[in-house]
Amino acid sequence: MEQQNDREKVILVGCQTSEDDDRFQYSMDELAALTDTAKGKVITSVSQKRPRAHPATYIGKGKVEELSALTEEIEADLIIFNDELSPSQNRNLSAQLNARVIDRTQLILDIFAARARSKEGKLQVELAQLQYLMPRLMGQGIALSRLGGGIGTRGPGETKLESDRRHIRRRVDEIKEQLRVIVQHRDRYRERRKKNKAFQIALVGYTNAGKSTLFNRLSEADSFEENQLFATLDPMTRKMILPSGYITLLTDTVGFIQDLPTTLVAAFRSTLEEAKEADLLLHVVDMSNQDYFQQEQTVQKILKDLNIEQIPQLTVYNKRDLRHPDFVPTANTEAVIISAFNEDDRINLTRKIEEIVIGMMESYHVNVPSTEGKLIALLKNETILRELAYDEAEDFYKCKGFALLDHQISGQLLKYKV
Repeated sequence: MEQQNDREKVILVGCQTSEDDDRFQYSMDELAALTDTAKGKVITSVSQKRPRAHPATYIGKGKVEELSALTEEIEADLIIFNDELSPSQNRNLSAQLNARVIDRTQLILDIFAARARSKEGKLQVELAQLQYLMPRLMGQGIALSRLGGGIGTRGPGETKLESDRRHIRRRVDEIKEQLRVIVQHRDRYRERRKKNKAFQIALVGYTNAGKSTLFNRLSEADSFEENQLFATLDPMTRKMILPSGYITLLTDTVGFIQDLPTTLVAAFRSTLEEAKEADLLLHVVDMSNQDYFQQEQTVQKILKDLNIEQIPQLTVYNKRDLRHPDFVPTANTEAVIISAFNEDDRINLTRKIEEIVIGMMESYHVNVPSTEGKLIALLKNETILRELAYDEAEDFYKCKGFALLDHQISGQLLKYKV
């Protein structure tokens, strides 16, 4: 177990540009949680109210001096700013502060880099990191110069800078090509699933809402679950069996977060493509978090950005045992309240899911000859079979249930329709 005192000592810095005190405080608390996830130890935080961030140093000159003194006093290793710093802001602050300076985007990228498990996840993170780094190479002159060039780092410094840029551009192109191949593979896999017409359900929600915990218990998989932000990065799909025995496919997706860096939105869009193919979205909301409503809104906004807000949704308010005293359900869609650890709650959830699935199906009533054993087995697994009775005199099975409209089984049932 990593010792608490081995962690880097961190100062958090925020600049409040709006009148909304609660939203700013929530954002700073989230930054502290992100820092903890990245194994940093927050010693203190500094904030300043301004009409807008200072163009050169993010916070005002006096505040920078105060921050410099504080850094010396507590011997901080790292200063994390709550917004994405421009290349010049980062440069100016690094010159004046005796500690490493990073911003919210770099922090999230660092967490993503540590959490990516699959080849695709690792490539996505590297791509986002390189895209973040590109505009920030300029002006690091001396650090990038072979001979430590003079004013404007002419000569060797410039050559080094250009070669670094070329190297990054080449690597970005390589990664994009590799990702294109991976996406093609996934598309083929998805097409196969579509052809077999499996009912697909995607878990979406704010980071740390409990998606992976629920995913593991509904599907008996072993997705990484931890009480931390961004515990899951790579989408994972497993079978989930509903109470009737009907088999669906359940996908766990990366958690959403407010103010997600643009480089990451683009890079992780493909991991959220799984949600685009879903027939039903389970929107998991952490009802123990005082900012649950803000988180709910963030998720809905991202779903809208991905053009998938029209997919039917069931809101799952999770962590019932830790419910926040001010919690009031606010979903515009159907909703259930559960604890992912409670078996009865999970059974109720799967029943609710089954009700919704039936609502998307059409009923059938067929008499299937006893010789059609394969068809009977398909009805049990790929439709919701409500009645199965053997008629001895006629030697057939009377079957009633519900099937998806465009499932291939529908054609087979036509000839046995009552």
